[in-house]
Amino acid sequence: MAKNIMNDQVTKCWMYRNARPLDLARWEYHFENGSREAVLRAMAAYQNEDGGFGHALEADSWNPNSAPIQTWCATELLQEIGEEDPTNPLIHGILRYLDSGRDFVDGKWTGSVPSNNDYPRAPWWGWSAEDVYDYNPTAVLAGFAIKFAEKGSRLYEKACRIAKEAAASFLAQEEVEGHSMLCFVRMHQYCTEGGEDRIFDMGLYARKLNMHIKKKLEGMKFDGSYEENLFVLMDAYAAEVSAPEEGAKERIAAILMEQRQADGTWDVPWSWGDYPAEWAISRNWWMAHSIVMNTRFLARVSK
Repeated sequence: MAKNIMNDQVTKCWMYRNARPLDLARWEYHFENGSREAVLRAMAAYQNEDGGFGHALEADSWNPNSAPIQTWCATELLQEIGEEDPTNPLIHGILRYLDSGRDFVDGKWTGSVPSNNDYPRAPWWGWSAEDVYDYNPTAVLAGFAIKFAEKGSRLYEKACRIAKEAAASFLAQEEVEGHSMLCFVRMHQYCTEGGEDRIFDMGLYARKLNMHIKKKLEGMKFDGSYEENLFVLMDAYAAEVSAPEEGAKERIAAILMEQRQADGTWDVPWSWGDYPAEWAISRNWWMAHSIVMNTRFLARVSK
């Protein structure tokens, strides 16, 4: 199934004609024996001098300035390609940004920043002084620092405090929003990979993750809605924490194949409303991202 898509000239040609260099490098890395270095070079174009990321790395916000969400996107790409060298300039820069105190309010990195309002964006990335933030993306960024920052450093200790508070918040919740769930899963993964199991009760935390993930997956309707996109993400995040119900992956794979359009893309199930010219560009970026993510998912299912 995935092999056919990987070898399909329609999909491949669409990527070469439309994808930005970063997503084309990801496609080549996963499916054409491309290099990790090419992905890292493309990512570097989105990193600012302060070490954070901007410039629409998260394609729904065209703000060139560094922001936690944009920087979270960078950590996800590093995870995707398995880059784990703490001396890598991209990782070193992210740690410097997180240690700077920028965009950090009331114990969390903010979901939005004021300068977002000066650039084309999706409405949900607009900033307001009344905004209240949860642990998306704070839990991920704290976990990233626990894995990569020098043990005992100021940032490491700060990240441990945040992770402890994030874990307590998660364990107290009866319902967890989907994207926040992914952040809590990733924090568990980073703490495990960083060899840090003393911050909070990892066993209890993993059992609660497992319960929430199973509940969320079992409640999906598998009807071609946005939930399938969430499932693809959750499968990539949670493979070592929770197994979905039998046959769930295969049902999602079948739906993805049905949704795949004649030009080899998947449609984007949202829009901005404002900034139509910029949205037309970002929509293409999202389609390229979906091609990479969905094809990777299909490859895992077909193994």
